[in-house]
Amino acid sequence: MKEVFKRSLDGFIFTDDLHKDTYNLLILHNRQVVAEHSKSVAEECKTLANKFGINEEAAEIAGLLHDISAIFPFQQRLEISNLLGIQVLKEEEEFPLILHQKISQVMAKEIWNISNEDILSAIGCHTTLKKEYKQLDLLLFVADKVKWDQKGGPPYLEDVVNGLNISLEHGAYAYIKYLMDNKSNLKVVHPWLVDAYNSLSLKLSDIR
Repeated sequence: MKEVFKRSLDGFIFTDDLHKDTYNLLILHNRQVVAEHSKSVAEECKTLANKFGINEEAAEIAGLLHDISAIFPFQQRLEISNLLGIQVLKEEEEFPLILHQKISQVMAKEIWNISNEDILSAIGCHTTLKKEYKQLDLLLFVADKVKWDQKGGPPYLEDVVNGLNISLEHGAYAYIKYLMDNKSNLKVVHPWLVDAYNSLSLKLSDIR
């Protein structure tokens, strides 16, 4: 295990229960809101997996681990990414919060020995999605947005839910379209998000 992770796990006792371990680790680092959010996202992942015929166990694991890097403070994430050898894009350097998806992906692999490429892929793009997405990528991306960790209901929720009545692609597209329509409110526009938007736009235009 990488040294940067060992320091954050010092004194933590694993139980082999992923639900308990992810929750308790976040609580240990005073991330109560993220701990509750991750539980909610994991449940939503199972619900969506059942609806769309995707492996429920894989979906739940992705949901539980997607924000596990929240144990690291915002201001440390750029340094940690560099220590882990993660490729950092210009937009991520400007707004390091986005790096949490990539750090969580590495943590899932290094700490919990997750080898399922679909799970790792979904965790690694759950904030931005990406151009060549998989079904589990879409599922976690949407579940994370439906069960957001802010106060009140998300302003895009109705559009996303309506989209999900058609497909995961429609749900994901509804969310990204909301962001693009309100681009001036974003700290940065991540290139993966733009790529995903273009891919979804093209795919859905072919369906219509």
